[in-house]
Amino acid sequence: MFIGAIILFLFLVFVLYNVFAIIRAIVRWYLGDYINTYLLVARLDPLYKKPIQRYLNYYKQLNPSEKVVFEKRVQKFINQKQFIARDMDKVTDEMKALIAGAAIQLTYGYPSVYFTHFKRILIYPDDYYSNISQRYHKGEVNMGGLIVLSWKNFVDGYIDYKDGRNLGLHEMAHALRLENAVKNEEYGFLDDDILRIWTDLCYREIEKMELGESDFFRAYAATNSQEFFAVSVENFFERPEEFSNWHPKMYNTLSKLLNQDPLKIGRLG
Repeated sequence: MFIGAIILFLFLVFVLYNVFAIIRAIVRWYLGDYINTYLLVARLDPLYKKPIQRYLNYYKQLNPSEKVVFEKRVQKFINQKQFIARDMDKVTDEMKALIAGAAIQLTYGYPSVYFTHFKRILIYPDDYYSNISQRYHKGEVNMGGLIVLSWKNFVDGYIDYKDGRNLGLHEMAHALRLENAVKNEEYGFLDDDILRIWTDLCYREIEKMELGESDFFRAYAATNSQEFFAVSVENFFERPEEFSNWHPKMYNTLSKLLNQDPLKIGRLG
């Protein structure tokens, strides 16, 4: 009798757990984007808004309603992360705002994605030495849930926003691919079919670069598929017209993959 009651209890717990899991999945897939786009409560702190208005060209091109969503998402990103200063006194409000802005720019087409796996963001004043790789870095992203940026190089990416070089977007692109692969509530948001098309285009272009038949991207893009993606993202946002004219299929595939098109920014909704 007692053992039967325990078995029944465990069975009910199992059933309830799976029912709630199904409900969570339904909310995530069907209501997640709506909740994260329209029901974000916290407005952007004015201390963060000023640098975004001043430096983020992407933000400047958004229409008024899109700007409100962008601002709220920046605030949510800031609230979720731990920003850590390295070899400098502190992390400023400007640093938090612009780093969050880079992340939200890249994920603007995915309202539910906030790089959940990455809890900490380390900021160095300039290039920093890695004891692991035994060389200097401008930035890096690792599976341990860490994004590392050198502030000088990050800022340089926004001084000229049309040169196809932006450290913030580059490292966030790496984080995006890892976030898509790490099993958590944000797992698998990139479309597999589009990703396969992108991967095929990527390797074809890397081969052309190695043969000296293509030079639209800087040589570093040919390092591997991950760096090719990151460099492509930089050019996608900073040189969209040139990118689209050079390789329409690759540009359109990346646009579908990121669920946004810089050439149509400000004209959505």
